[in-house]
Amino acid sequence: MGKVMILSFSEDEEDVCQRMLQIISESPRFEGCNVLQVEKHLSIGGMKLNLAEKNVVIHGAEVMLTNREFEILYLLAQSPGRVFSKEQIYDIVWQEPYSGDYNIVMSHIRHIREKIEDNPGKPLYCRTAN
Repeated sequence: MGKVMILSFSEDEEDVCQRMLQIISESPRFEGCNVLQVEKHLSIGGMKLNLAEKNVVIHGAEVMLTNREFEILYLLAQSPGRVFSKEQIYDIVWQEPYSGDYNIVMSHIRHIREKIEDNPGKPLYCRTAN
């Protein structure tokens, strides 16, 4: 199994972050590695996510999410169209391997849908792949 490394930089360290990403992308040692840059603000349709404030605004109205719900939604919003398994979501968001039931992930996703979707039964933002 691959390893996931998450690095966080303050705004004054942005140049260090950019240089590290350049070195990684140019190094043959890291060939095949996926580097995901975290955007501080994401917009998808009428939804805006702000990483610094950990808030979500949909069509101008702020939606209250728990920290875990925000982290899951932000992970998914960073890669629109990408399919994540329950295991991947758990490993990345909880930052630990999980050996039990992954229903906790689906429970959080259900709560996210109830909060952000007009019709949670027919979601626009957070869908399950078959």
